[in-house]
Amino acid sequence: MIPRDITPLLQRLAGRYPVVTLTGPRQSGKTTLCRMLFPDKPYITLEDPDTRRFAAEDPRGFLQGVAGGAILDEIQRAPELPSYLQGMVDSDPTPGRFILTGSQQFELMSRVSQSLAGRTAVLRLLPFTLAESTRITPLGELAQTLLTGFYPRIHDRGLDPAQALGDYFTTYVERDLRQLTAVHDLHRFERFVRLCAGRVGQLLNLSSLGNDAGVSHATASAWLDLLQTSYIVHLLPPWFTNTGKRLVKSPKLYFHDVGLACWLLGIRTQEQVMRDPLLGGLFENLVVMEALKRRYNRGESGEMYFYRDATGNEVDLLLPSGRRFRAIEIKAGATVNPDYFRGLATLARAFPDVLEDGRVIYGGVQAQPRNDWPVLPWSRLAEGDGFD
Repeated sequence: MIPRDITPLLQRLAGRYPVVTLTGPRQSGKTTLCRMLFPDKPYITLEDPDTRRFAAEDPRGFLQGVAGGAILDEIQRAPELPSYLQGMVDSDPTPGRFILTGSQQFELMSRVSQSLAGRTAVLRLLPFTLAESTRITPLGELAQTLLTGFYPRIHDRGLDPAQALGDYFTTYVERDLRQLTAVHDLHRFERFVRLCAGRVGQLLNLSSLGNDAGVSHATASAWLDLLQTSYIVHLLPPWFTNTGKRLVKSPKLYFHDVGLACWLLGIRTQEQVMRDPLLGGLFENLVVMEALKRRYNRGESGEMYFYRDATGNEVDLLLPSGRRFRAIEIKAGATVNPDYFRGLATLARAFPDVLEDGRVIYGGVQAQPRNDWPVLPWSRLAEGDGFD
């Protein structure tokens, strides 16, 4: 198994809390990681219908069978269990007693936070980082990296990305979606998801998205919530102040896995990636998700922003650094040009006390250690660099 960057944090927290909850997308490696780190614990998956029925009908009896502790996989399938776990860990708060995993963030988090507040550490495991993926295969071309994405199974087993990502999406629609809600028009929902992919890296306009999908604003909003709940899409909020400056207040839309976004767009070859009008948005997606994974793997919050004013000046990513921000401009082009620095300079002039420093991450290969805004090639992300 490929070492995961979150491992030291997970082990440390399992030595302090009676329950550790690990949430993240399906196939992000949660089960594999937990079974490797806690091999002596019984493993129980609540995907199994008989197990799930037992847990639902007799939760106390179910938990008595694992009183010494266990890995409980896909805990959201038995939503009442956290309430019963509370009493067990209060009477015996042995650190690391239970390891819970789940692939639905909002529903799972609400249950866990209500029942196990103060008793569990909560971590999020997303698909591989670029650095993790290169522990299996050397870093390839940018286009191939975007096409392949970062689901561990594709890298571990050398699967064809198009086939594997198609299977992933089919499984999501046919299994996870039906667990979450009753979407009666699956064809229209699939179209909605593909339309989301067509807006990768763009400001979210929910009315336009709903109109194009042929659904109401309320339905579009509910479906977008579903996609966030199941770790398909991520909304990056804008940064704004109360100073009266006119700043954009709509979030930007990204996918948790850039490979899935490419698949939904029908992009299948490296040539298609590099010619696609959405190349810039897909490259942004790659870098933004790298930053989010890095924060989660360190046990930090997902607090990140972008900056955009009413005249269109923009900085793609703002990372908290104390009470200030590190600004990241993201450009897919392989040749640096002066436009790359415009948003950074505008932000520095408008909010001089907010910016700690800034840099450009681009699709080229050469670093440029400039005095104002250093330029880093995207390959530096594979070295765990780029954001510090």
